[in-house]
Amino acid sequence: MTSNHDLKQKFWKSLADSPFIFLELDADPKTAVPMTAQLDKDANGTIWFFTTKDHTFAQGGPATATFAGKGHDMFSRFSGVLSEETSKERLDKQWSKTVEAWFPGGKDDPNLLMLRMDLGEAEIWNSDLGFVDNAKMLFGFDVREDAREEHAQTVL
Repeated sequence: MTSNHDLKQKFWKSLADSPFIFLELDADPKTAVPMTAQLDKDANGTIWFFTTKDHTFAQGGPATATFAGKGHDMFSRFSGVLSEETSKERLDKQWSKTVEAWFPGGKDDPNLLMLRMDLGEAEIWNSDLGFVDNAKMLFGFDVREDAREEHAQTVL
């Protein structure tokens, strides 16, 4: 059995390995698009995104993200609130050549918008059940209880 703490740690590692999520404003599910989460290992409960001031997300508000890890061994759905990040220090810290590729006007582009997402509730599923449970599945044994132990409802 994996503890909630361990599942959260696995989630953060998986998100760092593949920081691509599907993000949508709760008020309008049609806004769902893939985004790249900008992470900071020292910032518990917050992630950042770069977008433009004319993007739907610019209005901010409650949002939901869905995530599938690179190897499909970790899945999550989490909620939070999007708001404009105004810290120049944070912008400098999160800026990278990869971000610059999407915003060739650079950090001073008048249409650049950095959003922060203060995270709330989450569900996390670890689908890497391990050797024993995978062997059980191959022989048709019931692994539902083992899988339940790899699921957490938590706050990020």
